[in-house]
Amino acid sequence: MKRSLFVLVGCAALAVAGVTSCTKSKQGATTTAPAAAELLQVKRLSTKLDAPAGEGAVATGKYRNLFAELGYPQEELRAKLDHGFQALFHGDEENQAVYYVTGENEYGKLAHIRDIGSGDIRSEGMSYGMMIAVQMDRQEEFNAMWNWALSYMRHSDPRNPGYRYFAWHTTFEGKQLDLMPAPDGEEYFATALYFAAGRWGNGEGIYNYHAQADEILDAIKNRKQITGFGKTSAALFNSERHQVRFSPDLAHFASHGDHTDPSYHLPAFYELWAIWGPEADRAFWKECAKVSRDFFVKAAHPKTGLVPDYSTFDGEPVAASWDPNTVNFRFDAWRTAMNWSVDWIWFKVDPRQQELSDRLLEFFRSQGRGYANQYTLDGTPKSTDYSSGLEAMNAVAVMASTKDYREFVEALWMRTPPTGKWRYYDGLLYLMGMLHVSGEFRAYTPK
Repeated sequence: MKRSLFVLVGCAALAVAGVTSCTKSKQGATTTAPAAAELLQVKRLSTKLDAPAGEGAVATGKYRNLFAELGYPQEELRAKLDHGFQALFHGDEENQAVYYVTGENEYGKLAHIRDIGSGDIRSEGMSYGMMIAVQMDRQEEFNAMWNWALSYMRHSDPRNPGYRYFAWHTTFEGKQLDLMPAPDGEEYFATALYFAAGRWGNGEGIYNYHAQADEILDAIKNRKQITGFGKTSAALFNSERHQVRFSPDLAHFASHGDHTDPSYHLPAFYELWAIWGPEADRAFWKECAKVSRDFFVKAAHPKTGLVPDYSTFDGEPVAASWDPNTVNFRFDAWRTAMNWSVDWIWFKVDPRQQELSDRLLEFFRSQGRGYANQYTLDGTPKSTDYSSGLEAMNAVAVMASTKDYREFVEALWMRTPPTGKWRYYDGLLYLMGMLHVSGEFRAYTPK
C-alpha cells in the first residue's frame, strides 16, 4: 500500500491523498482518497485550529464549525450539505440514492434506507437516516422513515422476544430477517425523535415524537425478559454495568458472554436522556454517560487509540464466533471516535476524550495517505482499502483534539457523496460527519 509524504501548505502539514480499492464488509466501503493537487488548490484563511475553551455546545448553543475555522465559505458549505442530502436521499436510484419511497399507509408516506451492497434494510441505517433528516430540517422524509420503521421493524406481539424492539434487519419488502435488535438503532431512533419534537413540535399518534422516544427508552432499559419463538431476550442495557449490550439474546450470552460494542456507547445521548427522558430513569442515564466515558479510556489502545469492534464491558476485545476479526479496529469501531468527540464538544465533562482524539489522529497521521480501514489494535494494517466513512469519523475526531490535525478536515471537505454498490455505510457516515464538523448537527430541546 502506498504511503504519503507530508507537504507544507502555508503553516500546515497536510496528509495528502492516496489509493482506492473496494472492500465488502457488513457495511461495505469503496473510496478514493482526495488527490494532492486538489488539496493544494484549497485556499486557507486560518493558519491554526485552536480547541475552544469554555462550556459545551449544548449549554452555550455555539457548535464548533471546523470548516469555518479553516476559512471555507459558508455558502459553499451549505451547497455541499444540500448536495449530499440530495444525492443520498433523492439522487439516481441505481448509483446514488439509499433512500427509497415505497408507498403509503394510513399514517402517510413510507420510505426506507437500503444497504444496497448487502441487500437489506437495517435499523442502523433507518435511525441514521432519521437523524440526518431532522438535522437537515426535512420532516417529510423523517416521517416517512419513522412510519416504515414502525410498520415493518418494530415488534408489537408481546409473545415475541423482540417485543417493543426493532428487528435489526429486514428485506426490502419489510420481511424481518432476525427477531433481535441492534441497540444502536434504538439509541438513534430515540434521540432523533427527541430532536424532532424540539425542531418541529409534536403531532398526533405515531408522530407524537416525544412520547415515541419515551417509549423506546423505557423499553431498552426496563423491558422484562421474554421467551418465545425459540429465543429469549433481555433489556438492551445491562442495568448493573450501566452499559449498552451488543445483543439482548440470551443464546448469545451463552456463547460469547454478555458484552458490548464500543461504537454503541453514546454518552452525549445519555446526557440528554438524563434531562429529557422518563423521570424515573434519568439517574440511570446520567450514570451510563459517566460509565461510557470511563469505558472509552479502557477500550482504546494506549498507543494507537484504536478500539475493537466488540468488547467486554471492561474494554477487552471479543472475537465473534462468526468472525474472529471483531477483536480488531474495523467498520463498527470507526464510529467510536465520533461518539467521544461529540460528547466532548457538546458537554466538555471529560478531558480524557481530547487525549483519545489526539492519540488516534496521531496514529492515522503516521500512516500517511490512503491509510487502511482495518487495523489490529496495536496498529498493523489488516487491509489495503481506504474508506470515506472512516475519513469522516476521523474528521469528527478533530473536534475534540488539542492539536492542529487539519488534514483530516480538509480531506472530508474534498469528499463527494459515495456512489455505487457500497454507498450505504460510507454515505451515511459521510453526511453525518459533514454535519458534525460544520456545527450543523445540534441538540434540539424537545417540546
